[in-house]
Amino acid sequence: MSKAPVEHVATFIAGAGRAPFGEEVVARALRKAGRLAGSGEIDWLDRGVAADVRLPLDPDSLEALRDALHSALREETIDVVVQPEAFRRKALLVADMDSTMIGQECVDELAEFAGLRDHIARITERAMRGEIEFERALRERVALLAGLRVEVIDAILNERITPTRGAHRLVATMRAHGAHTALVSGGFTLFAEPIAERLGFHEARANRLAVENGRLTGVVLPPINGARAKLEALQQLRAALGLPRQATLAVGDGANDLDMLGAAGLGVAFHAKPKVAAAAQARIDHADLTALLFAQGYRRADFAER
Repeated sequence: MSKAPVEHVATFIAGAGRAPFGEEVVARALRKAGRLAGSGEIDWLDRGVAADVRLPLDPDSLEALRDALHSALREETIDVVVQPEAFRRKALLVADMDSTMIGQECVDELAEFAGLRDHIARITERAMRGEIEFERALRERVALLAGLRVEVIDAILNERITPTRGAHRLVATMRAHGAHTALVSGGFTLFAEPIAERLGFHEARANRLAVENGRLTGVVLPPINGARAKLEALQQLRAALGLPRQATLAVGDGANDLDMLGAAGLGVAFHAKPKVAAAAQARIDHADLTALLFAQGYRRADFAER
């Protein structure tokens, strides 16, 4: 038995640095997805860059419509997020760090200084794809870094770490509108805390590296901040803030983010590994992190600057 239609919104977002798109692209995608071109009026959040179309939708058909629109846009560098209109604006952001809020994997940058980048990067990639268990992979990689001087972390932070495009605006805009923001990483506090401060997050949670006499010992101090810890961080923050699940947003790219993404009101796979992109409620393959603001209904004029 079909459920009563609920107001949903489909947000079309151009890829970062790509040419603007017009109404005909949106209309064509809706037709291919089996929706009448005129079934929803186009509301431009940023003309040529991001547009909303509101659609009454049986909630049971949401996943099918998402898949149909992704298929319809397969030849375009345009992302689409489909979600219920209610609770669209989020009050909590929980974000992964490596390859999400920044463009690097910090453990791989450490491996460069140890002369083991290729070897450790291969382990990182397999762990993020979900091919090997995250905690075991983390311990294995950190053990290979034993003896590395801790000051190399400052060099990496100053010379190699770059924020993902849109990262500052995402955090600043959500904070300006009253949201709580948390950086929750399977990486290390020695990176996560300064990066969180740089990007404007309220707080950061990550793993702790053991250090003796100014050198890494090759040990990660318990408890390991993996998939379960990310999920628990989302749940704990939500409870502390008194928020319903629908008011939460999580973003990440790796297999250890899947539980967190699944528990959020909107879980977004950002330029993610195939397994993660396929499982998430929403996926951003082309746009930058401001896509998460458009998905919440923010207009370009609403974006905050740091």
